[in-house]
Amino acid sequence: MLVGQAIRAEIPSTPPPEVKTEPNQVLQPDLNAANPTVSTLSDLGNSATTVKEWMAQIEAATAQVTAVKLNPTATGLEIVLDTADGKPLAVDATKFRAEGNSLLADIPNAVLALTEEQSFTAENPTAEIATVQVVQQDATSIRVSVTGKDALPKQEVTLKTGAFTYTLNPEDEATEEELVVTGDPDGYFVPDATTATKTDTPIRDIPFSIQVVPRQVLEDRKVQSELEALETVSGVVDLDTNTGELFSNVAIRGFFSSNRLRDGLRIGEDLNFTPIGAIERVEVLKGPASVLYGALDPGGVVNYVTRQPLAEPYYRIGFEAGNYGFFQPNIDLSGPLDKNGSVLYRLIAAYQQGGNFFDKTFNNNQVLSVTPLFTFNIGDRTNLNLFFEYTKQDSAQSFQPLLSDGRLIPSNVNPYYFSDNTEEKYRLGYTLNHEFDDSLRLRHGFAATFSSGDARTIEYTNLVDDRFLTDYLAFQFPSSASAYNGVIDLIKKFKTGSISHQLVAGFDFEHRTSKFGFYDESVDLPPLDIFDPIYDVQLPVIPSGPVSEKDITRSYGVYLQNQIAFTDHLKLLIGGRYDWVSSTGFTPIDSNGAFQNNGAFSPRIGLVYQPSKTISLYTSYSQSFRQAVGRNPDNKPFEPTKGTQYEVGVKADFLDGKLSATLAAYNITKTNVLTPDPDPDLARQNFQVQVGEQRSRGIEFDLTGEVLPGWNIVAAYALTDTKITEDNSIPSTVGNRFIGIPLHQASLWSTYFIQKGHLQGLGFGLGLFYVGERQGDLANSFQVASYLRTDAALYYRRGRFNAAINIRNLFNIDYVSSVNFGSLFINRGNPLTVIGSVSWEF
Repeated sequence: MLVGQAIRAEIPSTPPPEVKTEPNQVLQPDLNAANPTVSTLSDLGNSATTVKEWMAQIEAATAQVTAVKLNPTATGLEIVLDTADGKPLAVDATKFRAEGNSLLADIPNAVLALTEEQSFTAENPTAEIATVQVVQQDATSIRVSVTGKDALPKQEVTLKTGAFTYTLNPEDEATEEELVVTGDPDGYFVPDATTATKTDTPIRDIPFSIQVVPRQVLEDRKVQSELEALETVSGVVDLDTNTGELFSNVAIRGFFSSNRLRDGLRIGEDLNFTPIGAIERVEVLKGPASVLYGALDPGGVVNYVTRQPLAEPYYRIGFEAGNYGFFQPNIDLSGPLDKNGSVLYRLIAAYQQGGNFFDKTFNNNQVLSVTPLFTFNIGDRTNLNLFFEYTKQDSAQSFQPLLSDGRLIPSNVNPYYFSDNTEEKYRLGYTLNHEFDDSLRLRHGFAATFSSGDARTIEYTNLVDDRFLTDYLAFQFPSSASAYNGVIDLIKKFKTGSISHQLVAGFDFEHRTSKFGFYDESVDLPPLDIFDPIYDVQLPVIPSGPVSEKDITRSYGVYLQNQIAFTDHLKLLIGGRYDWVSSTGFTPIDSNGAFQNNGAFSPRIGLVYQPSKTISLYTSYSQSFRQAVGRNPDNKPFEPTKGTQYEVGVKADFLDGKLSATLAAYNITKTNVLTPDPDPDLARQNFQVQVGEQRSRGIEFDLTGEVLPGWNIVAAYALTDTKITEDNSIPSTVGNRFIGIPLHQASLWSTYFIQKGHLQGLGFGLGLFYVGERQGDLANSFQVASYLRTDAALYYRRGRFNAAINIRNLFNIDYVSSVNFGSLFINRGNPLTVIGSVSWEF
């Protein structure tokens, strides 16, 4: 059966009773009724005498869809479209199609005339269907879309209009062919996002720049860490990420971004990694996000949207191996635990070892991650999702010095005599969703995170004659942290006259405790010759001890947001939030430190004008805040730092919505930045004053989607002009650029799969990643060079078998990936890295 083939027409086997008609009247075959209905169709000309003539007359008229109904069936879901006066719809079932996770049906000569909304949306109508939408495509056509949660719905989905019922499902053979031919079952373009509004909103309706990295891009690039996942997003750069670290320290639009979200819930600083295998997509909201998420820096925020349990059995096993001793087995198992599908599970796990490119290393790169998830469908309108994440990583410090002429030391030299970092993290929590009715729903989430770590290192502190690393220091850095985060949202849809509203009212809290200790001493070790290193020396005992200091932070916030649609072309987003934040700063572990208390209001407003279905013009204003903790000479608490952004942009869809682009221009000013006290005596005692100001302005361009069948692309460019505008430092840094932020940055990633013939299923990938020159310190006294890295990939996908070879840094260039601690401690990019992978789904 083809997609959209009519599967039945409810036509009675006996003729209907004789009905008298007037001139220019035609019988409408509403054959579900006891008697056919009669409707005047004077505009259609002569009465129809055959089914063919009757269909031709339908196509010449425009029908009003007055109601949309969803009826659960024994095998899936039925979508019913009611029309005014029972007027039939001109359905061309041959034009039904499947795209990514969605089943689409475009119906011409139809307009929506619903009583309350301008469109119809239902979320989670079944266990495997995320949304059902009916929207006005243009003046005379509507679209019905059914989107699966992780893949095309396997349940039977039918569309009923009048006497006819159609299936939207493709045949199994067609689905299999799509997996083989395109190599891209889920697609590169994601039309909707949740991070910017806390609702599932089309990206074109959001007056801010938000970029989405879908699962297919993560798979195609064989992403191993958060930093790699963010490389295709404009304006995101590495600030200080050690080789092999799973989490990253990045800047967005020039400003450090340390907080992360998991499914829209804050997960705490230094606790922010979510295993890559558990991520469905990564959403990056650019600009201040405090209105929904509290204390944040103004550049933006990263949200991990995680994979969820599936209603149908799904099993995937995979294995990856590469150079530098790298290998990683992984599994992904999911399905129902009972016959009714009311309890679902998913288990995602991976073990990784190796991958450190140092020739002389400690071979301690290991990562274990286990993520079980459960979904309980409690009735038709309520579901409870439970999750647990366990991650353990064993790695090594990877800083390297930069030589005086800007060169890097030999790549096979490890500048450390010893380094071992271990970290263990547990995260557990739940989300509860309940729909009171079609217009009001509640969402509640809670997460608790616990981590412990221990870093032991023998580290250099000096470089002599561009050759000898000297003055070694042995230290231990034990740490632990806990965070409790909760949120509750009420989401209400309503109308005032012809104006549609979607209101979000919420409350969230965070209680975070961080503890650490630091024990160090100088050790007597011979200088390490970077051109002839000798590691066979007697290592000293590294000092050790327990955690000795703590920092407690408590925050509470309330917020209100309204998404307003004045018309189909004009939309407004407005919101505000007030936060209460208390922090002790780091104090001795056994003391009761005094809390610094601050409050802040964070507003935002944005306007979207859509002159057509494919173009959105937007402008917005937003603010952020972050608590500033330091030593004030008058002992008064500092005011929070403030971020203020103005942004304008345009979003456009091309190729029938398969390709999307965003062009944005912004200006961000961060005020109340702490700077050293101008009095030298006070500055030596670490006293500060709050007069600093920083500014970042720029232009960003992102393009993503499908260019041709089988050809996908992700392209990005950012111009980021950063400047320190006010400062009390001596010497002054006013006018200098930020550390580690390039003026220009660009990336391109593209894949193509052969569509026909004997080589069908063979695919190729190519990536180009350019990062411009960066300043190495606040004084702008030295720079690190720009680089252009080339990645490549080769794929073979047939049915449920996938094989790939991914090459990172194809031409083995030597480059600095990040700089944040001066020329002695830079991070080096990985050399030529090859990963081969195979996986099976069944």
